[in-house]
Amino acid sequence: MVALDYGRRRIGVAISDPGRILASPHGAIEHRGPAGEPPDGLLALLHRLEPAEVLVGIPFNMDGSAGEMALEARRFASGLRAVLGIPVVERDERLSSLEADRRLSESGLPRGRRREKGRRDMLAAAVLLEDYLAES
Repeated sequence: MVALDYGRRRIGVAISDPGRILASPHGAIEHRGPAGEPPDGLLALLHRLEPAEVLVGIPFNMDGSAGEMALEARRFASGLRAVLGIPVVERDERLSSLEADRRLSESGLPRGRRREKGRRDMLAAAVLLEDYLAES
């Protein structure tokens, strides 16, 4: 399984082990194309990884409503469904970035290394995937 933390600049990627027990950060893909459309680099990665299912985080507002980014992430998930032909699951990811920030703060990495491009994004994807696997 692959989890994606959608963003306008980068998309965080996390993967599970075959037994769907562990979630690991895998990387981040630059997103330079139109908002809501899956970038070619991500599609190529997904074809290489051959997941049975893709999990997409939807950043709902704290009150549960769907703002602009949530709607954009849903368009992104819909685009993946159309291209991949495998299940694409949408999941509320409201607090995954905050948890990723907390983990980075506790990591012991020097401040500059914590902010390297994509580190937060792929960690947020891993948090999303961990939560999903724990509930499955």
